[in-house]
Amino acid sequence: MNVPIFGGDGWESDQLVKIGQAAVEGTYFSTHYAPDVATENSRNFVAAYQKRWHDSGGAPKLPDAMAALGYDSMMILADAMKRANSTDGPKVRDALAATKNFDGVTGKTTINAQRDATKSAVILQVKGGTFHYVETVNP
Repeated sequence: MNVPIFGGDGWESDQLVKIGQAAVEGTYFSTHYAPDVATENSRNFVAAYQKRWHDSGGAPKLPDAMAALGYDSMMILADAMKRANSTDGPKVRDALAATKNFDGVTGKTTINAQRDATKSAVILQVKGGTFHYVETVNP
């Protein structure tokens, strides 16, 4: 079979390349974030993250999608509390439900009528044993 292979966000693991080796070279997957997305929010987040987190050899670590999503989740919650002018549960819930185009590290997030987050997806490719940003797909 000679077609591109595409996976989901569960592929974003250092284990993918360790286990798959050459078999995963050139494959693509969708995820929520890539540290090399050239937005101001992303650049600032990467700089702050790398200042705080290092690998066992002391080198700055790049944030993954889970780090970026965790950060955005907290920032969306803080924004909702500010808009609600309260920490009261029902008021914060309503403010969260009213979130529209929140400009976060992972892109713009809107909470839809079913209270699901509607946001962009990032496409990465495995090249040279590492993940490389290809493009962002907006809803």
